[in-house]
Amino acid sequence: MATKQFKTESKRLLDLMINSIYTHREIFLRELISNASDAIDKIYYKALTDKSLSFDKDNYFIKITADKENRILKIADTGIGMTKEELDENLGVIAKSGSLQFKKENELKDGHDIIGQFGVGFYSAFMVADTVTVISKALGRDEAYKWESKGADGYSIETAEKDTVGTEIILKIKANTEEESFDEYLEEYRLKSIIKKYSDFIRYPIKMDVTGRRPKEGSENEYEDYKEEQVLNSMVPIWKKNKNELKAEDYENFYSEKHYGFDKPVKYIHFNVEGTVSYNSILFIPENAPFDFYTKEYEKGLELYSNGVLIMNKCADLLPDYFSFVKGIVDSEDLSLNISREMLQHDRQLKLIAKNIKSKIKSELENLLKSDREKYEKFYKTFGRQLKYGVYSDFGSNKDVLQDLLMFYSSKEKKMVTLDEYVSRMPEGQKYIYYAAGESNERIEKLPQTELVLDKGYEILYFTDDVDEFAIRMLLNYKEKEFKNVSSGDLGIESDDKEDSKKSEDKETIDLFSSMKDILSGKVVGVKASKRLKNYPVCLSNEGELTIEMEKILNSMPNNQNLKADKILEINTNHDVFSILKEAYQNDKDKLSLYTDLLYNQALLIEGLPVTDPVEFTNNICKLMK
Repeated sequence: MATKQFKTESKRLLDLMINSIYTHREIFLRELISNASDAIDKIYYKALTDKSLSFDKDNYFIKITADKENRILKIADTGIGMTKEELDENLGVIAKSGSLQFKKENELKDGHDIIGQFGVGFYSAFMVADTVTVISKALGRDEAYKWESKGADGYSIETAEKDTVGTEIILKIKANTEEESFDEYLEEYRLKSIIKKYSDFIRYPIKMDVTGRRPKEGSENEYEDYKEEQVLNSMVPIWKKNKNELKAEDYENFYSEKHYGFDKPVKYIHFNVEGTVSYNSILFIPENAPFDFYTKEYEKGLELYSNGVLIMNKCADLLPDYFSFVKGIVDSEDLSLNISREMLQHDRQLKLIAKNIKSKIKSELENLLKSDREKYEKFYKTFGRQLKYGVYSDFGSNKDVLQDLLMFYSSKEKKMVTLDEYVSRMPEGQKYIYYAAGESNERIEKLPQTELVLDKGYEILYFTDDVDEFAIRMLLNYKEKEFKNVSSGDLGIESDDKEDSKKSEDKETIDLFSSMKDILSGKVVGVKASKRLKNYPVCLSNEGELTIEMEKILNSMPNNQNLKADKILEINTNHDVFSILKEAYQNDKDKLSLYTDLLYNQALLIEGLPVTDPVEFTNNICKLMK
């Protein structure tokens, strides 16, 4: 039989496919099984319109056979088969798609669709086979034909013997090389794992004779191997089942089977969308964060299927970074697939699905917050930091999506509250949303800077995550209320104490604070009478965008730039320490320098900052003890 040549462009493409396009050789089996499923689908379609045909699903299947001794792997289907002309047309021209053409000629019915491009996926077989043989008998024809090729040199077609309608693909598996073992594609366990991974939800049975072991008849100690035909795929994916048929345990089992985590999900979201782009999806919000969640090694993404065939294990484009903790799957019949079916073109359909998924996750989290506060707080304890990073990143472009999901500990409620809850109970006349930043709630509660705000009856939000203050800076305001750090130079609260104002404007006091500023030259930008302190003698406040807590966080990072907040030393003029400072200013400048240094270092310690010079600080304390 004469060998036909591939067209020049097809020959080049075949060579490229065998050597370059597919990342993993195991993909070939997914492609051939998908094509076999397509062939059965074609009979199903015809049966819908041709009354002479009946479609009994039990008669349709895909059979895998491995012959290790002869290095032969067979993939057989009971599908529609191909005529001689179709073999020539579909397999003689790479990227000529019998499935695609059939799809164009037939309307979609009953939710089924035909995926892929037969010609392209078929040629992935040459990644693992020296020779590919196709024996096919078309529906309604008496003749069968054999197509055979050893690769880019060409192919032949001749008559063949085949009793039943369908197609059998016979692969002569390559010999092992130093770089790669091809034996694995003849091993039962490997074939089973590939099918489970990529083709578990093909809607027709994928069968294979599997080796088992049993005691020999009449013997208790001797065993024998036997072959038993098994169905290797589950066929009906959980996401295509009616939600009314499923229980919480079904979703939890699926979560476990998919190895999404060893925990139970806080929430699962099962939905399907029909419209411009149709898809089914199950999403899970885990209870616990993966061990590597906050590392560079963590990979976000949802499993992506096209009509039950796995396309990508982790499609990162389906999730924004701030929802990267979400696990689950998306299965769509409308996605555009490129030449290898392995990589998605980032087209309009994919972007639309991603947009819908983002909205769905946000909506479900908001519902969880309203309907099951305890569960939401449990979730937020684990993943709240990620939401706050989402507000901070991309210059705050996601703040509208995330702001209502944020929670912070409240000084008034003694529990986590939302921004909406804070604003809803703000007393009349309160201008700002007040917050205090620190390492823990306990540390913040002891901050001197909170005294005036609390004395006015205002609520304070506690920021204990390193990202909190940075996120709020991007948020700017919430419901037209700006955020204000209790350590800000101006709290926006008018002082009711006229006596305090007189003290701070007194010339002697002004001169005292000026001298103290000179003593602390380069350490503070000013010394002033405090309007916020009631019981504490001293504290630090700050001016400008960089706060004291931000300074601590930024300087703890590996690329420490030694940034400094503009600090102001505030003195409580109603405290005994103020009288001592005035006396020292009048009578003993050395003591004033000593007291000033001590007060400044006390203020640093209150903030959790290191003292300027620990040795000098301890020596100064000793001087006071003499």
